[in-house]
Amino acid sequence: MSIEKLTAYDFRNLAADTIELNDNINFIIGDNGSGKSSLLEAIFYLGHGKSFRTSQVENLVTHNKSKFIVSAKDDKGLQLGVAKDFATGLTEIKIAGEKHRQLSQLAINIAVQVITPESFKLFFGGPKQRRRFIDLGLFHVKHSFSDCWKEFSRILKQRNACLRNRSDVDTLDYWSQVFCESSVRVAKLRDEYIKELSLELQPWLELMLPSLAEGISISYSQGWNSKKTLSDVLLQNREREKKAGFSLYGAQKFDVKFLTGNVVIDNQLSRGQQKLFLLALTFAQAKLIEKVKRVKPILLIDDVGAELDLNSRTLLNNAINKLDCQVIITAIDKIAVEPLVPTDNNYKMFHVKHGQISAIGK
Repeated sequence: MSIEKLTAYDFRNLAADTIELNDNINFIIGDNGSGKSSLLEAIFYLGHGKSFRTSQVENLVTHNKSKFIVSAKDDKGLQLGVAKDFATGLTEIKIAGEKHRQLSQLAINIAVQVITPESFKLFFGGPKQRRRFIDLGLFHVKHSFSDCWKEFSRILKQRNACLRNRSDVDTLDYWSQVFCESSVRVAKLRDEYIKELSLELQPWLELMLPSLAEGISISYSQGWNSKKTLSDVLLQNREREKKAGFSLYGAQKFDVKFLTGNVVIDNQLSRGQQKLFLLALTFAQAKLIEKVKRVKPILLIDDVGAELDLNSRTLLNNAINKLDCQVIITAIDKIAVEPLVPTDNNYKMFHVKHGQISAIGK
């Protein structure tokens, strides 16, 4: 999908307004603090029901206001939106005029991915961030994953309660058995997805990091020793888990590492090369989402000039030209986006100042 019209009321510092976006590329120009990142955040909130900048949802509403609204109409005329009222604590979700209760319903209709200057922590920080990235792709590409993960999470909660409360052996054995079965199902889906992602990643690396592409790989750890069954691992570590009070092994502990040769990427690549890798990885995931034809993703790139020199932005432009999805890019000035402007004029450019968004003529 692509967003034709985006409306935001009392979201961050954005002025209440509706803007019409291009279905190909959109450039948002403005100084730091002007509101350009808030525009991306509003779109991201529609796709995820949360911010990529803060875990405190109350920070998203305009100062001295009690409610924000974000809505969009896509290229097929579908209207979707979400309103958060802090006075009542209620969240209202509407899709095609019908009310829904779960924010996850939005993600069925809109897939949003974002690259920001802080995105390095998603892949080179702790495993929690890497898990989130992989599972986001799984949700859209492997349609059975959502139900498998919900079931696994329920079982994990029960098993952890058994460990914490020191339940009898039979009860723990039962929940350990179903936990192992569910872990294996989830791990299998992840393994399949990471193999698909690795294959899709290569052509994007060849576009953006041609001299390094051949040596880059993704290493997957399923959450327990791959040379042993999970049931054997749990049995050998039963007392250790009882002492901890929660499950130390299983599908919830999976991780991925991004390697060049046998060394993690962040120890080998420059910041600019790391960002190009992040972009290639995100493009690969976006392409996988598109291939299943569930929903075409929207790609958000915040502050494109950060860590990317002129040559890197030219490489990025070559990749964007091969990516069939809506792209929204922010930058401090026009100079930063010049290498990305399409020669066929199929784009829109906007200027943001004090939350006011205005179109810039070509």
